[in-house]
Amino acid sequence: PPQVQPFLPQWLAQPKLVQKRIKDNLVPIRDVPGIHPRLLKKLQTNGIESFFPVQAEVIPAILQSASNGYLLGQGGYRPKDICVSAPTGSGKTLSFVIPIVQVLLDRVVCHVRALVVLPTKELAQQVSKVFNIYTDGTGLKVVLITGQKSFAKEQEMLVQKKVTGYCSLADIIVATPGRLTDHINQTPGFSLTQLRFLIVDEADRMIDDMHQNCLNQIVKAAFQVENDSGSNTLFQRTKPGPITAASSCYPQIPLQKLLFSATLTQDPEKLQQLDLFQPRLFTSVYSEKRTLGDGTEAEQDTTEKYTLPEGLSQCYVPCDLNSKPLLLLHFMLTMKFTRVLCFTNSREASHRLFLLVQAFGGITAAEFSSRLPPNERQRTMKEFERGKIQLLISTDATARGIDVNGVNYVINYDAPQFIRTYVHRVGRTARAGKMGVAFSLVLRIQERRFLRMLRDAGIQEIKKHPVKGNSLKPLVQQYENALCKLEKTVK
Repeated sequence: PPQVQPFLPQWLAQPKLVQKRIKDNLVPIRDVPGIHPRLLKKLQTNGIESFFPVQAEVIPAILQSASNGYLLGQGGYRPKDICVSAPTGSGKTLSFVIPIVQVLLDRVVCHVRALVVLPTKELAQQVSKVFNIYTDGTGLKVVLITGQKSFAKEQEMLVQKKVTGYCSLADIIVATPGRLTDHINQTPGFSLTQLRFLIVDEADRMIDDMHQNCLNQIVKAAFQVENDSGSNTLFQRTKPGPITAASSCYPQIPLQKLLFSATLTQDPEKLQQLDLFQPRLFTSVYSEKRTLGDGTEAEQDTTEKYTLPEGLSQCYVPCDLNSKPLLLLHFMLTMKFTRVLCFTNSREASHRLFLLVQAFGGITAAEFSSRLPPNERQRTMKEFERGKIQLLISTDATARGIDVNGVNYVINYDAPQFIRTYVHRVGRTARAGKMGVAFSLVLRIQERRFLRMLRDAGIQEIKKHPVKGNSLKPLVQQYENALCKLEKTVK
């Protein structure tokens, strides 16, 4: 039967396309209109001379939506929400950091004007670091809320009680959902009624059921009427609707949502839950028409939903369960792979594999999972980036969105079950235009499903890379010794 084409709202059906090829489409920072000289200088100090395509498109769009100061949108209209779908490592963070810092440069009173919500502590830390670089010396205050400090300590960072009432100590908050929700519900004086930007990074994860509640609470808090002092009703917000005489006599702070993701869901119903206002979609995820020899265009299968980094080579190794650990050892010791990020499907699997590699010896390895305290994870990450650790064994939760410098290889020790997971994992290498290789160890019973999953997503470039049993033989004896050693420690 013919496939039913889902009806897409126009903004999804006709997005603004952003160039995929980062290297060939860099835009000198001075060529992007409207960026404050102060920020241009900061960018250069940080070694940034040109923007990636996504940044060159999205920065002006956000700046334009706040061109009349942040109280009003363009021409007095409410600014449109913005969705950005672009591959891992294409520079999404700077695309919102630069314009937000610029829009807030002239603020007089400190209120929470920008809120960035991210699914993991690591990501939140990474984003707040970038904000700190660009707000340095501006007087803007960035506060990181991830539950790494005690609740009371975080409260002190957010609000201060004065005789006249509470005042905010943060202009920009970077937070993880759980902790943020706690502050919305339990911190006296914590207010989002002046919120101008709500940035949801890794949006598809955040739309998932567990976080949906958090997003609803943020929006509810943003539209709450402040009751502690009458003066604030001047800026009372109304939900978007037709402009009426009553609604237009107050200057209202519009709340604008900016969604970013490498795998922004194509599912309009999901996005509908976010209650977006006249959204614009920027995407580099699209199918290119191929031209046939006779000059006619062949419409490539348009179901391609994901773009992978340009410099990425992908291989898979058909194997059986027993040979998986041997294959990893073979890659590390015989093939001398360096800077390898290796993914398993669970914390337990990561831990077991780490112990096994340790028992085998000869490889500097570390594990990277939510078993470990954040400071230890950061230390591990630094050592990996310096090349002191050659093999980092990780779970998906920990690695989502993390920018690890210099990953040469990604090894999927456990084949991922979902295409999104695959895209995110392999996107940890070949970032920002560099080269990288991804190997997936695929059990023979999984092979058909795995290949079909990639094919359905329009990923055709994966090569079969069989490893002969003979090349694993030299490792077997030492491997069996390691197993014995391991069983003793476990007991």
